[in-house]
This record gives sequence, C-alpha cells and structure tokens, in this order.
Amino acid sequence: MTEPADDLIASVFARDCASRHVMGDVTGRWGGLALAALHDGAYRFNALRRRVDGVSEKMLAQTLQALERDGLVRREVQATIPPRVEYSLTPLGERVAAKLKELIELLESEIGQVLAAQRDYDREHAAGVR
Repeated sequence: MTEPADDLIASVFARDCASRHVMGDVTGRWGGLALAALHDGAYRFNALRRRVDGVSEKMLAQTLQALERDGLVRREVQATIPPRVEYSLTPLGERVAAKLKELIELLESEIGQVLAAQRDYDREHAAGVR
C-alpha cells in the first residue's frame, strides 16, 4: 500500500506523473521556442509567430493553450476594437524560460562542436553502410 504522501512526489520518469506532461509541453518542438521568445517580453500572437519562425498558426495556438493551462503563459485580452490579445510569462514561466535560455545559449555557443560531431558520425556510418 502506498502512503498518501507518495502520490505527491513528482517524477518525470513515472509514466502517469503530471510533471511528465508538462515537461513535454515545455520541451516540445514549439513550446521551448515560445517560452524562450516570451522571456524577451510580451508578444501579440502574430508577432510571436514571426519570432518563432516556421511554426504554423494552428501549432502556435495549441502550444500557447497548453502552456497557459500549465500556468506558464498568461493570455491577456485587451478590450479594444478589434480585441487585442497579448501573451506573456507567469512568474513560473519566467523561471522555466530562464533555464531554457541558458540551454539555448549553451547549444548556440557550442554549435561548431556539434556540427563536427555530426560530420564525424555521418562519415563513420556512411563508410560502414557500404
């Protein structure tokens, strides 16, 4: 029998843990980019879509909705004509996005090493295929 407190311990390695689903939203293809972009400040939808180059309108809308549900993104509708919608980070979203920005900066600064490793890998595996 499990203790009630055991149910409250989060572990992304546990199949049914809610933290795994949030991790997926944050680290998914568009979630991390949206959070990192919003770390620079609030954006209207189309401006955010331009910032996150390559994301479709549908995927960005779904991503923002998931991140809003997770409590990472705030959606603010301003009472103007037409209505103006702006997205920003919650305090939790700020903390998560800051960590993502650190990861992004690390990857960008080491991209030369990554590309060299990819070339080496491709060369070694291309030779083994023949």
